[in-house]
Order: sequence, then structure tokens, then C-alpha cells
Amino acid sequence: MESPATPVPLDPREQPILENLLRTRDALLLIKRDKSSYVKSRDVLPLYEEVIAEVEKLNSVRKEQDRRLVHNRLDYILDDCFQLISLLFLTVGKNNEAPAVYSLATTIQRLLDHLEEAGFYSSKDLNSITKTLESTRETLERGRNTYSPALLTLLESRLEQCEQSLAKLQKGLAVLAPPLAQTHETLVSILRSTSAVNTRSKFSASEVNALREQLKKIENTSKDGNFVDEEGNVLAGQDDLKSLIHRCWRWTEIVLEREGKIDERFREQYERLLEIRNQLDRLSVTQAWSLRETDLFVYQRKLDRIDEARVNGNFVDAEGQPADLHAQRTLLYLIRRSYAYIYALLISSEPVSEALLPVYNQLQTLRRCLIEVKESGGVANSRELYPYSMKLNSIDNMRVDGKFYVGPDIPEGQGSVNNLLAECYDLVWELRAAVVDEADES
Repeated sequence: MESPATPVPLDPREQPILENLLRTRDALLLIKRDKSSYVKSRDVLPLYEEVIAEVEKLNSVRKEQDRRLVHNRLDYILDDCFQLISLLFLTVGKNNEAPAVYSLATTIQRLLDHLEEAGFYSSKDLNSITKTLESTRETLERGRNTYSPALLTLLESRLEQCEQSLAKLQKGLAVLAPPLAQTHETLVSILRSTSAVNTRSKFSASEVNALREQLKKIENTSKDGNFVDEEGNVLAGQDDLKSLIHRCWRWTEIVLEREGKIDERFREQYERLLEIRNQLDRLSVTQAWSLRETDLFVYQRKLDRIDEARVNGNFVDAEGQPADLHAQRTLLYLIRRSYAYIYALLISSEPVSEALLPVYNQLQTLRRCLIEVKESGGVANSRELYPYSMKLNSIDNMRVDGKFYVGPDIPEGQGSVNNLLAECYDLVWELRAAVVDEADES
């Protein structure tokens, strides 16, 4: 997918760097598109080294320049390269290596920017991002002695930007008195649920009216127009909460009026975003069996291009006229929801190469089944465990000297798969031991 229309490099010294990066990006895209075989570390690492070499040249060229200069085409191609390398590292199971961090960091920044623009978000949103950023920083620190300072400086800058945005949003929630926190969460949920109904193929007025009933109940908990504690003291954060309630009333009213129908001027953007959102939703359900992390690159780029096409934050039609409030909020909701799906898919990516994922997924399913059997009271006799034992043995027999091979290769994620295999064996042993103990007691 091509980068947006941007100026070419002004400095002639940047032109050969751009040409080299274009060739590297093409090579990365070829790996991404090739579904005939598994991605291997040895295919990705040389291309990573090529990109780093060009970054070091670029840093040398630009060291005297103003860092605030407008990005040119080279910057966008470089971003493409880092995004693809990051997703390829995830695909081969190198989740805990520094280059894998890039895609997640850029997605988090997009998500934080949209949460700030929307003006409403929950503590759950921020708690998840906080934990992810902490984990991401740990990954970065582990790579200090392994990876190029050029990469680490770039990632450090991205993480700092995310942390600053996060701190700003956390400050916005800090004004709420603890008793109002749950009410605030409910109001955020009402706004999001209304937007979800608004984008369904079949509009349901009854669902929106049910959300309005929730709003009435919340308003009824106030006293003389204020939310107070048990002693009658006015709670901190009143203005923010009242503003959010007003916004909920207004948004549910607009959605009921429009009945899920978007302004025709923005039908094309709406359909494209709806398709992206729905595809990501399906991926989130079937992720373990069907997702190749590099597939997310196309969705990221489509979203980025639509997002960046806005003028002063507004979606505009062919004549340059801005969208009305309904179309603006609807399109922003779909973009924000799509970025949230990408974020969720990235953080749930397992540190296992796609070559080992079929085995890993089978063991995950086996583990879930064994836990369910254990929690439901165990088995009546050891014969009921034969199917589980046979499946475990068949997987175990795939190992050679304790390792899982795919052809001549030893894919990443051996530790994760072996730990899961051992856990399944332990569960079978516990279930069998429980049957023996019961037999001895009787």
C-alpha cells in the first residue's frame, strides 16, 4: 500500500537512502504476501539489518537539521519498513525482542490520540495500556545490549510520547471522586453501546431507548441536580460527569433521529471503515487459528490513510464541506474501534512462531478441556483419560531431542510449547491420581 502524497526528500543525500528503503520494503512485502510457507527468522533479520543501516545513514545526514521539519516520503517508507519488521518479528515468535515493539507503540499512540479527541474513556482502557507500556519498556530495556542504538532511540521516543499522552488522560480521570468512578464507567459504556447500535446493519431503536432508561436511573441518583455522598457533600468531578450525561442524552437523541443512516456524502468512507471494523472483529474471534500478524499491516495502513485525510480534524466531502455531527462521530467511532481491535490482537499475540502455532493451539484447546474436566469433578475412571493421553503422546512424539522441528528448522517458541505440553501432562496426572485415591478409599 503506497504512502500518502508527500514531498520528496529535499536533500539529495536522502535520495539513495529512499531508493534502498523502497527495495527493502518491497522485499518485506513479498515475505508478507507469501502464504505458501512459514516466515523464518533468517528471512527477516537481514532485512532488519538493511533498514538499520539506512537509518544510521539518515541520522548522519539529518544531524544538523531541524527535527521539526515536515516528514517527506522517506519518513513514510521508513515507517512502513519498521511496521513490517515489527509484525514479522511477531509472526516468527520474537515478541519479546525490541523490534517487535514498534507496531504496538504506534498503535497505542493512535489509540490514545483518538481517546483524547473523543473526550471520553474508561479507567479500564487506561489500565490496559499502562500495563502494556510497562511490559513494552521492559522489552526495550532487555534489548539495550543487543540492538542498534538507532532503533532503541526511535522506540524510546515512541514510548515516551505514549507515556505522556497516557499521563494526560489519567489526569482527566483523577478529578473524579471515587464514588463517581463507576457511574463514569457506565456513561462511557452507554456512549459506546449507542455508537455500536448506530453502526449495525439492522438498527434497533429499542436498544437505544433501553440505554436512555439507564441514563434516567443515573440522573435519579442525584440530589437537587448534584451527585452527593452519604453525608450530602457534593462529590468532586460534578462538571465532568454532568457534561458526559448531557453528551449521552444528545448522542442517543441524534442516533434515534438518524436510525443508523449516514449522510450520503460520507457513504464511501463509512462503508470502507465498516468493512475494516467487521473484518477485524472476525479476526478477533478466530485469531488463534487464522491470524498472521503481518495481515494487520494492511488494516493499519487503510485506517491511517483515512484518519490522515481529515482536514483540521474534520471529515470533508468532495467539495471540502465538513461532516455533520452524526457522520463525524460515527466515522471516528469506527476508526477508534478498529484501532482498539488491532491493539487487542497485538497484545494477545503469542511468543510462538506461526510454524508452531498449530501444535500450540492444539495444546491450548487440550489444556482448556482438561481444566473443565477437573473443575466439573474429574473423571469416573482412568479410561476416560485415554483420548487426552493419546493426543498428548502424539504431540510429544513430534519432538526430536526435546525440540519441535519444522523441516530442518527449529522455530521460535519452543519454551512456550514445551511448558504447555508439561502443564497438560500434569493435569492428566492429577486427574488420574484423583481416580486412584477414590478407588483406594472405597
